[in-house]
Amino acid sequence: MKHFLVILLLAASAAGALAQDSSNVRTIGQTNGSCQAVAFFSASGNSYTIIGMGTTLKIIDVNSPSSPGGMGQITLPGRIKDIAVFGSYAYVADADAGLRIINISNPASPTQVGYYDTPGSANGVSVSVGYAFVADGSSGLRIINVSNPASPTQVGYYNTPGNAYSVAVSGNYAYVADYTAGLRIINISDPAHPTEAGYYDTPGYAYGVAVSGSYAYVADGNAGLRIININNPSAPTEVGYFDTPGSAYGVAVSGSYAYVADTYSGLRIINISNPANPTQTGYYDTPGYAYDVAVSGSYAYVADENTMKISNIGNPASPSEVGSYNCMDQLWGIAISGSWAIVTGWFGALYMYNISTPSSPLLTGFMNTSGTAYSVAVSGSYAYVADGGAGLRIINISNPYNLTQTGYYDTPGTALGVTVSGIYAYVADGAAGLRIINVSNPSNPTETGHYDTPGNACGVAILSSYAFVADGATGLRIINISNPSSPTEVGSYDTPGDAYGVAVSGSYAYVADLYAGLRIINISNPYFPTETSYFDTPGRAYNVKILGNFAYVADDDAGLRIINISNPASPIGVGYYNTPGNALGVAVSGSYAYVADGDCGFRVLQGYGPAGVEEPASNTELPESDLRLEANHPNPFQGSTAIDYQLPQGGKVNLSVYNITGQLVATLVEGQQPAGRHRTIWDGRDSQGIPVAGGVYLCRLKTISGAAVRKMTVLR
Repeated sequence: MKHFLVILLLAASAAGALAQDSSNVRTIGQTNGSCQAVAFFSASGNSYTIIGMGTTLKIIDVNSPSSPGGMGQITLPGRIKDIAVFGSYAYVADADAGLRIINISNPASPTQVGYYDTPGSANGVSVSVGYAFVADGSSGLRIINVSNPASPTQVGYYNTPGNAYSVAVSGNYAYVADYTAGLRIINISDPAHPTEAGYYDTPGYAYGVAVSGSYAYVADGNAGLRIININNPSAPTEVGYFDTPGSAYGVAVSGSYAYVADTYSGLRIINISNPANPTQTGYYDTPGYAYDVAVSGSYAYVADENTMKISNIGNPASPSEVGSYNCMDQLWGIAISGSWAIVTGWFGALYMYNISTPSSPLLTGFMNTSGTAYSVAVSGSYAYVADGGAGLRIINISNPYNLTQTGYYDTPGTALGVTVSGIYAYVADGAAGLRIINVSNPSNPTETGHYDTPGNACGVAILSSYAFVADGATGLRIINISNPSSPTEVGSYDTPGDAYGVAVSGSYAYVADLYAGLRIINISNPYFPTETSYFDTPGRAYNVKILGNFAYVADDDAGLRIINISNPASPIGVGYYNTPGNALGVAVSGSYAYVADGDCGFRVLQGYGPAGVEEPASNTELPESDLRLEANHPNPFQGSTAIDYQLPQGGKVNLSVYNITGQLVATLVEGQQPAGRHRTIWDGRDSQGIPVAGGVYLCRLKTISGAAVRKMTVLR
């Protein structure tokens, strides 16, 4: 399961988050996210780490490694991807929010002093006297003058051919880990006019880079650690490599060792005393995904998603954990019960928050489940967790400060979704279909019946005597459950996408259909369901909840979308909030929507105006965005295709092509454009000018007004 998740996460990261903007929706409160970036610094004889937890920058006192303690923190607008410390400042690569400069002279009270909104997605940062060098995704390397931290300005840039993920600076050169384009070496002796000196096309995906002496050490994804001789920057050559067992994402070098953050294989310690023959000396298999690592003295500090791990590396052959600082899991599922939010994460975490003050959610309880906690439903004093390969877990939440497992049922498939009605829990169990579990005795749940749906059961909703199953590639399946011991399918509708989530209200089922958006299915006759209409959300619709006349869609990297469904035949988008993470789950209660935002924690959002939970006046026309991304033409195509789009206002525009796994293929437009209609041509080639293979590709438009996506089919 860890292997599947890292593919999903890296693909999402490659695609980049949409710009964080909103319409008729505001943030009320938020929590910390997962730890994916870490840096070490010392001040006044004290030792600290500074970590990125979603959008929260947190300073940790590590003077006593066995008991790290939280100091000050600050919330930033974007997802924190990388941190560099120079003097009294932390320089933060803040994804779509660009470069953020934080004064950390008082670790108990960090403050933002300046920022520069880079045109791309700031993934990595390195600082040398007077300049910050930003790995800015599809916008390459950006060179920012930070001699006055309160007023940083761009002095130069170099558009690398790939997707700049990380950067290290040594002497007159910047070394860029450029994803599919490998290692790019940029001459920065004249910061205003940087030029490429040389490159080495690594075999994997270059995510991270560190430089020591005459060598660059590249964290190259599934190709492990690559060691590049850069003694002649114009002709770098690979001298050795070590194929780590995971997906190498981050790397730090100290002395004779390279420390590799190897995602699902934890921390790997590689002896590089002989660069031509690197060997693994030791490892520490962290419980989460190791994304970043910082080293100081005898300690390695690992950004491991739901924790920051501190490992004693005094004996590199036998590293041992000496301390840990808890962060947040990658959140997927969320349910609301009164004044409580119950949230689940990929790495088997269940959190309970007091939300009586929505602006300040307060964590009261936490426990680890046995599997991958995808979804949660609450009934009475119990939370029912769809726990991936560990089946259904039943958690007693009557004491929010002391959560305990009461019982479990190990379903045969992969529990992805769950809902509870009466004495039964209905589990969407992946390839094992719908499982009906009697939970009248929570300590001893038993299976009453099951129906093996033809697809991959991901979500389930109940109305009357029917279960409505979001069944992946086979769409919506309607199961008669009047006899729970013998459920039978009575109808189905094959949605055009992959049905992942479902909600039912009145005569309609609302299906979150991933790339095909929200589908509205008339189920008044369960034997013959028909599609009434649809709303093409710009992201990937994972989950949906209904309250009154509104559908709330968790739309992955397009955040929360609020759709007016008062007329199901003509749904209207009335509000959105592009969250900084990946919106995968949503719950609605009262005037608030609660969004499980992947590695950025959960957010409390509130619609207002036409997107408010109050009913709009019947004579009020609901606005819809003028942002348009029209279908490319011709489609399908073999040679080239035209892409037309309309901007309601001028500003920064990114129009890019991705493959179906979320990897960037080509950037067609990047920069400022005026309002109005525009056209661009894609010649069916990737960023290196190579014709792409036949298949389905995604064209994604990102602007300050929102985002949109279209599918394109290439014929070969």
